[in-house]
Amino acid sequence: MHRTRPIAALAAAAALAAGTLAATTGTAAAAPAYTVTPLHFAVKTGADGATSCDIVGDLYLPRSASASKPVPAILTTNGFGGSKDDQAGIGKAFAARGYAVLSYSGLGFGGSTCKITLDDPDVDGRAASQLVSYLGGKKGIAFTDATHTTPAPALKVVKRDKKDHRGKASTNDPRVGMVGGSYGGQIQYAAASVDPRIDTIVPIITWNDLSYSLSPNNTSQTVGVQTAIPGAAKLVWALGFSALGVVDGVQNAPGDPGRLLPCPNFATFVCPALLTAATTGTLDAASTANLRHASVASYVKKITIPTLILQGEHDTLFNLNEATATYRALQAQGTEVKMIWQKWGHSDSTPAPGEIDLANPDPATQYETKRVAAWFDRYLRDKKVSTGPEFSYFRDWVTYSGIATPAYATAKRFPVGTSTKYYLSGKELTRSSSTVAAGSQSFVTPVAGLPTSTDHLDVVGSYVPLPEIDLPGTSAAWTTPALAEKVDVVGSPKLTVRVDAPGAAVSQATGPLGKLVVFAKVLDVDAAGKATIINDLVAPVRVPDVTKPFTVTLPGIVHRFAAGHSLRVVLAGGSTNYRGGLTPNPVTITTGSTGQVLTLPVVP
Repeated sequence: MHRTRPIAALAAAAALAAGTLAATTGTAAAAPAYTVTPLHFAVKTGADGATSCDIVGDLYLPRSASASKPVPAILTTNGFGGSKDDQAGIGKAFAARGYAVLSYSGLGFGGSTCKITLDDPDVDGRAASQLVSYLGGKKGIAFTDATHTTPAPALKVVKRDKKDHRGKASTNDPRVGMVGGSYGGQIQYAAASVDPRIDTIVPIITWNDLSYSLSPNNTSQTVGVQTAIPGAAKLVWALGFSALGVVDGVQNAPGDPGRLLPCPNFATFVCPALLTAATTGTLDAASTANLRHASVASYVKKITIPTLILQGEHDTLFNLNEATATYRALQAQGTEVKMIWQKWGHSDSTPAPGEIDLANPDPATQYETKRVAAWFDRYLRDKKVSTGPEFSYFRDWVTYSGIATPAYATAKRFPVGTSTKYYLSGKELTRSSSTVAAGSQSFVTPVAGLPTSTDHLDVVGSYVPLPEIDLPGTSAAWTTPALAEKVDVVGSPKLTVRVDAPGAAVSQATGPLGKLVVFAKVLDVDAAGKATIINDLVAPVRVPDVTKPFTVTLPGIVHRFAAGHSLRVVLAGGSTNYRGGLTPNPVTITTGSTGQVLTLPVVP
């Protein structure tokens, strides 16, 4: 079935996320021989284990592997809209390094049956666990045909552990890690939460809390990125992923027609959730609970194995705050964890030179490839190798050639930087707390949550370029004078502000739909006056109480404001990519005190 260019672009981004580690290690010329065997897996899923599904996969085995010389294993699956084929590079590269690799199509995708349940631990996690059992030598799971009539031989060449990570002995406990991106990243958390036999994971550009991902509220966080008040629904991302899921379901419906009802190719709750979000501009409590159930934020205490988190700086779907939330939770409970902020993500799926090269993997010339290869060598092969710094981040202002290592700054801890304050002063931002000027700006939020800005469109922005402007009377902005020297920001900017919104002061008592919705964003203004939103990142805010100050935690950034440029913060009534508040509200922000401030994490 033909896909439109925007949807094809989304699929390409998902495929890149899924196939990230096709760029692992070794070169084709030096790689040892391996075999590739297509297989079908009969699995039981659901909280009651009563739902039968067929999973398709490919097993990559080094020819040198044997029962007397067993090898560690890697399990990997696709990003949203992809299939097992997206991981062919992973299979080839790691098999060439002496790993057994099982690449499979996630449930609802790429020939595997059953519905998309958004990496639910009870469904997708349990399915992955049974593939772990196969890697551990268990019989009765793998077959050579889709009808599960011809059993595949039991696997005897994967190294086994005597006990899992809870101290329980098992005869089918393989030495196994997982890797993959986006949808193929979250499945690693889901699988590890239900299966203590998994030894390590490398989740890439994935979510912490899917309710935040799809309807973020960037104020009054309770735990991680979660808030008690629902946010503003993402429009373009939701539409794109819904279309991908439905298309995959229709394509595979002849062999599994039940997946189309009552919600085409998705878990039953997804369609009502989409309808509610489109109608009200946010998620209801039931949808939020379901999305959080399918998120590591709800079961992070079960993740106790070494975890290497890779997250994209250019990502409006799963921003850096999500990786930060997971990292901090794992670190707080004593789980071994490190974090890399890479250049690329869902919004810009092209790695920088020397980060990862999917066609020509080489750890000597690719920074991320080297880090991931070392991680698996350490935790699957027990090699005494360095796994790199605690935290590293890509700086796009650093020039280099070859491997991207020079562009990656490193730190022994996270967060980094010093809190630097810029006070709202009339229409300016000032560093001086003693010169804050009185002034006010007013705007009106739009009716029915319509967009009043032309921010860069999610998913399809490269096909439908828009100027980054806010319509007159729909935003307030504060700008620094031209900077005398560069300012490097690494982390999440925070904006503390107080608004006067008399209409919302009355309607907010009716619940979330009566609350004021605004959108915060940080822009870089060049010497010619052109303003650009940093990495297209916008922070929706459903204000808890307009009679009190509130603090907005914007998505994390890694950005240099060059000398001669200006720094601008904007509070707007609408956004192209989100559904705003349903009722128009006049809003006024009055300055004159140091209580209204933009705080940036600045590094030397």
